[in-house]
Amino acid sequence: MNIPEDLRYTKEHEWIRVEGNVGTVGITDYAQSELGDIVYVDIDPALESVKQGEAFGTIEAVKTVADLYAPVSGKVLEIHEDINDEPEKINQDPYGEGWLIKIEVSDPGELENLLTAEQYAALISEA
Repeated sequence: MNIPEDLRYTKEHEWIRVEGNVGTVGITDYAQSELGDIVYVDIDPALESVKQGEAFGTIEAVKTVADLYAPVSGKVLEIHEDINDEPEKINQDPYGEGWLIKIEVSDPGELENLLTAEQYAALISEA
């Protein structure tokens, strides 16, 4: 299971990579493997901001639909529009081409509420 050390994680299996004050968000390798073949992502194209812990969209796999939760609060800078045409990118490259949204982080202190790679690895090993 791929769990990059440079990311922070939610208990709901989202990740965030922060560069400066911009956070790129996606779902983890574990989440995509549990969901199976991802067929659709639903994120409102008019989404302007998110709050930590609140749902910002859904992800649909062949067998289930799951909510997507914001790891931090902030202004939505970009939604990965191509992901609906190629949702398989989430399965193939969850930490790269499979990203979902980019957020301008409004409170960097919220990152402290997230899991480190080591803590996330412990969480999924219990599942």
